[in-house]
Amino acid sequence: MGNIIKKQDFIDSIRDALQYISCYHPPDFIRAMTEAWEREQSPAARDAMAQILINSRMCAEGKRPVCQDTGIVNVFLTIGMDLRWETDTGIDDMVNAAVRAAYTDTTNPLRGSIVTDPAGERRNTGDNTPAVIHKDVVPGDRLKITVAAKGGGSENKSRFAILNPSDSITDWVLEQLPAMGAGWCPPGILGIGIGGTAEKAMLLAKEALLAPIDIHELQRRGPRNRVEELRLEIYEQANALGIGAQGLGGLTTVLDVKINDYPTHAASKPVALIPNCAATRHVHFTLDGSGPARLEPPSLDDWPEVTRDTGAARRVNLDSLDRNAVGKWQPGETLLISGKLLTGRDAAHQRIIDLLERGEPLPEGLDFNGRFIYYVGPVDPVGDEVVGPAGPTTATRMDKFTEPLLEKTGLLGMIGKAERSAETVDAIARYGAVYLIAIGGAAFLVSRAIRKARVIAFPELGMEAVHEFEVEDMPVTVAVDAHGHSVHQSGPQEWRMRIGKIPVVSG
Repeated sequence: MGNIIKKQDFIDSIRDALQYISCYHPPDFIRAMTEAWEREQSPAARDAMAQILINSRMCAEGKRPVCQDTGIVNVFLTIGMDLRWETDTGIDDMVNAAVRAAYTDTTNPLRGSIVTDPAGERRNTGDNTPAVIHKDVVPGDRLKITVAAKGGGSENKSRFAILNPSDSITDWVLEQLPAMGAGWCPPGILGIGIGGTAEKAMLLAKEALLAPIDIHELQRRGPRNRVEELRLEIYEQANALGIGAQGLGGLTTVLDVKINDYPTHAASKPVALIPNCAATRHVHFTLDGSGPARLEPPSLDDWPEVTRDTGAARRVNLDSLDRNAVGKWQPGETLLISGKLLTGRDAAHQRIIDLLERGEPLPEGLDFNGRFIYYVGPVDPVGDEVVGPAGPTTATRMDKFTEPLLEKTGLLGMIGKAERSAETVDAIARYGAVYLIAIGGAAFLVSRAIRKARVIAFPELGMEAVHEFEVEDMPVTVAVDAHGHSVHQSGPQEWRMRIGKIPVVSG
């Protein structure tokens, strides 16, 4: 007679796990990020990692999400053949009931990012269901569960290829990394799956991300097999690219490289690459029929005491800016901005462009002339919060909308994360605008700078509605100046030269 897994114990355990990972980074990730921060020599990258670590500790203390993108839920179930279930629904229904409960929890609401009809209407489901669920049945009477939440910024940078058997996996990965840009919020972890079939390689890569960070232990003891040799090879050469934290240039781009492999066809070498971002979130536990899982919060001693020196930062009043003023800002310069700005993501941008193309007026109060737009979809507030965690989304997705906005609305500047396309950089320079970045992975820290918030357009879009934020000393970095100089180009180039280990990548 096997252990009995009760429906409510199963639901409660996954619900609590999702709440847990929303505000607690895994301790191994904090240790690895701290080590990278301590040895970083690039001031911009070091400050970015400092913000990530400060944000992480704030979220652990305040029990609020480390990132506004609280992810698409991934659940991995290893089911013992001998266990039994006490339930009137299927496993998938129970998992989704747990997701629904976790994401609509009024004490710590998590952002619903999942849309149904993905090729059509793309309507938000409102509760972040359904989850992506993987099941494996093995001997035994225990239920092992891994719960992870994967943000869109890193998931969107996933790569897959079927190489020739003789092709170099390292060369392929090094070709992919620069093209992935900074939208996956480095420094983070690379999960690599090798072998099997196309779908198996992708699953191997996703599962690889769930293993503990141990690259420094591997460096100390040395590799014992080809996969470990490959991990070290890719880790060293990836960091030698100089991409650095947030793509600003620096010593650390990846904190670890994790690899899973599987036998494959003699004619094939499937390879998948999936990055995990600075909001790495996963937890593992086992149910044995004795009740729900009990997840103990990590000790605050796991977090370093980090402070930032903002004494040299330029303080900026957004409400009195003009093109002459922003034209004096330098790429890589740190700003503390105060005043009013507008927000907007993909859906809002599409609606705005559609109105402009039809010659119709924008909604009342939506005036971009001389103003900044912040690419963000915040978490709902709780208690006395003005807004929940509100970190930047990947700006590249807004590139196709940028020139029409600059031309037709008088937009002065944008705030997001990651690089802009060459065409967008040219447009920014042509219109004398600027592009600033906030730090991906510092959403709660950023939200502390928001003093007032109100929805002014498209409320039906939920988290994608246009808000007006009033901010005070919000930390940002000049990524593209008014003359078209991009720190995402100059920073990695400078640090790649400094590191002096430019890898030779074959075509």
